Amino acid sequence: MEACARVLQLVQLTASGRPRLESGEVECQLLDGIDLEEDSGKWALKSGILSLTTHRLLWLDERLMKASAVPLGSIGQVYASKKSLKSMFSTPRLKFQVWTQKDGRVSSQGQDGAAGSIVLSILFKGRTGPDSFVQRFGEVVKAQAWKVNMAPQIRSSLDESVPAGEAGPSSGTANIPRRPPPTKINPAMAGVSGILRKEQEQQEEVDKNMKEAFQDLNGLMSKAKEMVQLAEKMRARLLQGQSAGTDEEGMGTKQEMQDWMLSVGIASPVTKESAGALYHQQLSRQLADFVKDPVQRAGGMLALIDAYCLFNRARGTELISPEDLLTACTVWATIDVPFRLRKFDSGVMVIQSVSQSDEEVFMRLTALVKSGEAAKMGIGATEAARALGMAPALAKEQLLAAESRGILCRDDGADGLRFFHNFFMDISITTLQEGS
Repeated sequence: MEACARVLQLVQLTASGRPRLESGEVECQLLDGIDLEEDSGKWALKSGILSLTTHRLLWLDERLMKASAVPLGSIGQVYASKKSLKSMFSTPRLKFQVWTQKDGRVSSQGQDGAAGSIVLSILFKGRTGPDSFVQRFGEVVKAQAWKVNMAPQIRSSLDESVPAGEAGPSSGTANIPRRPPPTKINPAMAGVSGILRKEQEQQEEVDKNMKEAFQDLNGLMSKAKEMVQLAEKMRARLLQGQSAGTDEEGMGTKQEMQDWMLSVGIASPVTKESAGALYHQQLSRQLADFVKDPVQRAGGMLALIDAYCLFNRARGTELISPEDLLTACTVWATIDVPFRLRKFDSGVMVIQSVSQSDEEVFMRLTALVKSGEAAKMGIGATEAARALGMAPALAKEQLLAAESRGILCRDDGADGLRFFHNFFMDISITTLQEGS
């Protein structure tokens, strides 16, 4: 593993163990039971998960919670496997050449910044064969999505200066900055009408970019830069609206921006097509990453139906069924994630943070029913929800759970269902016997 770390790029993982994707990077296919080894035998990675993205090849060891990456831009040549009688009884493999730097690490700039090369092999030991992966691998490499963010920078650097031969005989050997062409004044763009016309043209350009971007995957990749800039403008406008004030127009703009941001959702949702046999496992990990903030905002507990709505909204068109969500939540018991699925006696199912214990909640409820007017009037679901920072329906479930433990007792009267401190739990039978 140490020899591998000196060659491949290290990948950061999320709290659930999924790799953190780069900007604009999308998962294309997942395979399990994959070996990745250096062809000369210096190192080998055994029985991991291979993730093909639009930018990298990721190899993940779920047991050690470590991941390595090979940038697709560093791949120089893919060697076609020869089919023979011997290959029918051996493990399928895919060999490819990777450009390396002087220090032996893979070169993210491809052949331009390379000092040598090595040959890596992917061994397919899982249930999925190599045919579908090889086809998808070829499509992704041909699309070259990793160059989308690099191309504008390269073009801008080339536009800043021109070679001496193109600048004229008096330019010498130095590069001369290119002068901007003289600006021509258009009378139609002057005045208020010109400003409105310019804004309309910009809006039409944004609409055009949006339509072209979602035509197909290649269109989305080619328009990635424009989409990122648009998202940044939306985010900046939302933050500006939060600090500007709370007038009706500002609140309307803020709500509109929040709806837009929610519609963007998860950049690379796990699907059955991309994950295959690993679908529910990877969906479970992605769900754990997604519900982190909603569960925290909901006081450590989120209703399963609320999680289903939020998660599906973030996934856009890649909707999941309630059965898939329930299965993904049950997988949490077998992997190391900070959440668990809980079912109350009433049948209500929630996603609960493992850091939230029932004893802590019961202590807060006990302190609440003993303080001030609550000691006389009791508390309901609304007061408990305000104190616990969660939805009233879930706060009621906590009150009922505290009642089943004997901590609280109820009074179902004209004021509705109210809960009081159970003083009988404070009475010692031994003390009563001694007093009598």
